[in-house]
Amino acid sequence: MEKYIYKTYRERVTGLILFLGAFLVPQTAAWGQSLDSLAVVQKEWTVSPIKKGIVWKQGHFDNLFESQQEINLVEIDLRKYRKRILMAADSVQLKTAAQFAAENNALVAINGGFFDMEHGGAWDYIKVANKVVNRTKKATARANAVLLIDRKGVEIHPASSIDYENHKAPNVLLSGPLLIHRESVAELAANAFNVNRHPRSAIAVTSDKKLLLMVVDGRNRMAEGMNLHELARVLRWLGAKDAMNLDGGGSSTLYVKGATENNVVNYPSDNKRFDHEGLREVANIIYLKD
Repeated sequence: MEKYIYKTYRERVTGLILFLGAFLVPQTAAWGQSLDSLAVVQKEWTVSPIKKGIVWKQGHFDNLFESQQEINLVEIDLRKYRKRILMAADSVQLKTAAQFAAENNALVAINGGFFDMEHGGAWDYIKVANKVVNRTKKATARANAVLLIDRKGVEIHPASSIDYENHKAPNVLLSGPLLIHRESVAELAANAFNVNRHPRSAIAVTSDKKLLLMVVDGRNRMAEGMNLHELARVLRWLGAKDAMNLDGGGSSTLYVKGATENNVVNYPSDNKRFDHEGLREVANIIYLKD
């Protein structure tokens, strides 16, 4: 009943705007964004506590950005768990995010940065436990954000603002694009990677010191996926202060130990079915140690 009322209201508002004509065109986008933001912030998420200070939230949207969307995220209280946020990687061998997670006794995990599908290893710079696992193979415009993880917490910065290769943080990941910096949505180039809808993975830090690990599913009639403008807006509506995109598409995987038969809570797209089995092998993960 609730979904039907919302859909009807949106249709009525849209119809009114179209009827009023061209002079309201600048306001049309604002109306749509307002309805989308309300859909996110007022969403009755399916909430599953994992441990005190850690929750898994799942939500399906019948009409978000005029599309079907499936979102899964884990919210972690960094004041309690900052010392247990880590990364795992292999310089050559590719493994599923679930395999990486199991090998490292992860409670929660998300796939990490872009990787070399032909030769293995990360495409961009990554350091794990003070050891450089891979250096950037070829610089790209999309890898413009840096994730820093140490025992004090998690930080996300523009890559241009920091000497990440010489940073003292034991865990460093170059990826991107940057989505949000200091509560402002970042400027995104108008290219196919940014503007087309795909499954997406992202990591964010909120102003109240929570870490968000989020996956948006796609490539299915049940979940269209998002472009990066949409992804950034959703993260901002969820309270993100800083956020960056991670590898998406078939790589997008969110792992919650014990939540499903294979511990994967989203719907990875590599098998072209809307189930938990279509995992792609990746080069690295970000995880919370159990």
